[in-house]
Amino acid sequence: MTTQTIYEHLKNKLSQVVPDFELRYKAEIAEEILRLKKEKNAVILAHNYMEPALFYSVPDFVGDSLELSRKAAACEQDVIVFCGVRFMAETAKILSPDKTVLLPAKKAGCSLAASITAEDVRNLKKQFPGVPVVTYVNTYADVKAECDICCTSSNAAAVVESLGTDTVIFLPDEYLAKNTAKETGKHIIFPTRMPPNQFDSSLDYQMIGWHGRCEVHEQFTVEDIDNARRQFPDVLVLAHPECSPEVVEASDYSGSTTAMVHYVKNHKADKYLILTECAMGDNIAAENPDKEMLRMCSIRCPHMNEITLEDTRDALIHNRYVIDVPEDIRKRAYRSVKRMIEISAKD
Repeated sequence: MTTQTIYEHLKNKLSQVVPDFELRYKAEIAEEILRLKKEKNAVILAHNYMEPALFYSVPDFVGDSLELSRKAAACEQDVIVFCGVRFMAETAKILSPDKTVLLPAKKAGCSLAASITAEDVRNLKKQFPGVPVVTYVNTYADVKAECDICCTSSNAAAVVESLGTDTVIFLPDEYLAKNTAKETGKHIIFPTRMPPNQFDSSLDYQMIGWHGRCEVHEQFTVEDIDNARRQFPDVLVLAHPECSPEVVEASDYSGSTTAMVHYVKNHKADKYLILTECAMGDNIAAENPDKEMLRMCSIRCPHMNEITLEDTRDALIHNRYVIDVPEDIRKRAYRSVKRMIEISAKD
């Protein structure tokens, strides 16, 4: 594709979202990326939270964590460029160890993934011997290696129910755990608040959680929803399952990023409030020009925003930043991630 062709495509999609001068500049970079991608035999995977100009120009596949995990496992190219955060790129390496996996930003961390360590998981397993561990895919590889199965926000309930056990450890997102406990009818506790070796085993519980949170989704409140509805009574509110149970309860719909995309596409309402990372609101707005997105654009993910078109180009030019996962950790994490994908394939 030529720069002009890319520009015209971006203008058609994003003229109401991105200034024209920026689209022209971004089109030049995108043309270079597409050329480099072909030369390097690379595939580009991009999460739904990527900036609009990137999201609509260079990726071969876009989606949520689950969908991109499937694509990473099936890709045939030599190089995977993952436009997302580090744990996502690690998951791609776990599933495709023979591929070179590049993360365009040097760090691109995650507050949720940083909330728990492999040692934390081992300690919980000692405290609750024999209880299966479900770990949210938003974790680093060494944590995945300590669990029995991974899940995403779109299949958390299905994964928990697939275990067929009375009790499960669910890590590390506090709000996703509470929302999943409610959906599966389980009573949840958070023993991490208690001193070591002082857990009351007589407590009634079916799920053991952890106090990790997403620094973006924890900021949304019921007051935000009430304020939006006072101004726009006909708005439909969509909340990510990493939002608090109170916010999810006050919303009209809760689902993964891809589920939100489908929801807006398939409903006829004129106005939507998307309670997740703001860039995704831009991307949904571009795909649905006849619908209005009421977005809280002060709430951004600083980690996702580290990934830009410029960084993606430089990743291909300089072969950076290479993601490696120690083989002993990768093999154990692979079992957990593979089970997650297999559960989803049954849906």
